[in-house]
Amino acid sequence: MALWVDKHRPRSLQALSYHPKITARLRALAVGGDFPHLLVYGASGVGKKTRIIAALKELYGPGVNKIKVDSRVFQTSSNRKLEFNVVSSIYHMEITPSDMGNNDRVIIQELLKEVAQTQQVDLSAKKRFKVVIINEADSLTRDAQAALRRTMEKYSPNLRLILIANTTSNIIAPIRSRTLLMRVPAPDEPQIVSILQGIAKKERVALPPVLAERLAHDSGRNLRKAVLMLEAVVAQTEKLADDTAIPPPDWEVVIASVVDDVIQEHSAQRLMKVRAKFYELLSHCIPPEVVLKTLLFKLLPRVDPDLRAEIIHWAAFYEHRLHLGSKAIFHLEAFVAKVMRMMEAYVMGLGL
Repeated sequence: MALWVDKHRPRSLQALSYHPKITARLRALAVGGDFPHLLVYGASGVGKKTRIIAALKELYGPGVNKIKVDSRVFQTSSNRKLEFNVVSSIYHMEITPSDMGNNDRVIIQELLKEVAQTQQVDLSAKKRFKVVIINEADSLTRDAQAALRRTMEKYSPNLRLILIANTTSNIIAPIRSRTLLMRVPAPDEPQIVSILQGIAKKERVALPPVLAERLAHDSGRNLRKAVLMLEAVVAQTEKLADDTAIPPPDWEVVIASVVDDVIQEHSAQRLMKVRAKFYELLSHCIPPEVVLKTLLFKLLPRVDPDLRAEIIHWAAFYEHRLHLGSKAIFHLEAFVAKVMRMMEAYVMGLGL
């Protein structure tokens, strides 16, 4: 049985209920004479991919939704074999090269070259080019982005790229200059409330307005998170009320326990305990940047105000290190060790 977030995902541009100007712009691009390379960016859970798939359906028709998942094997220059999953239809392909870490350049070079040199299978298609959607484009290495730029220049007649990113700050300038930038803002809370009430009505669930507002507020304007929270509340409670408890995600509970560990004791033994919790989070595919950001926001209210500015500084420092390195656990653990050391020095300095 599908999750509500997938079951009630809009399948066409007409079904999108917010940001009508962006919807109209995508429709104009789809029906126009040419379709440019796109860089679609915005916060997580605002509906970037949903809009892109709806635009592709406008561009090619319902065949875009007939997808399959293939496992491809690529070989690096050091003869290492990489297994990579590709989601595709006869019109488009969806890839996440950043899953391969520092080997993402191999995926970009080999796969995109192969796609660009292949003619469109459907001779009756409205457009002769194929579209490749690249998820998490802002996580690509510089080498992969340089390879991507060359591909965009060489194979543009047969290939269109749609890059999805949370921010453009990590995208190199040559790629930004070759794409049409399109920002998708997060929906505001009244829009999220309206969408939640629409889903609840389709599922025949009586959703109190106050509870819908609480869900929208607690989601942080992340529509995907709000829908998942609604489904979790409905699954755990027979009858919804204004004061129904909203269970936090399990990974947030684990991070809250990490904050407890950091506050209670500043020792190597406690750091080892925190390391085990970080491994658990990373093994369940929680992004390290999300772990660090959530840890910071839960930690700040519980430390002395004199320490907050320095803790924020070191959080930014180790977030930068996360993007430069390949072992996230090292940088997360280093941040916690630094905070423990700062708190211990602060207490010793006060003579407590």
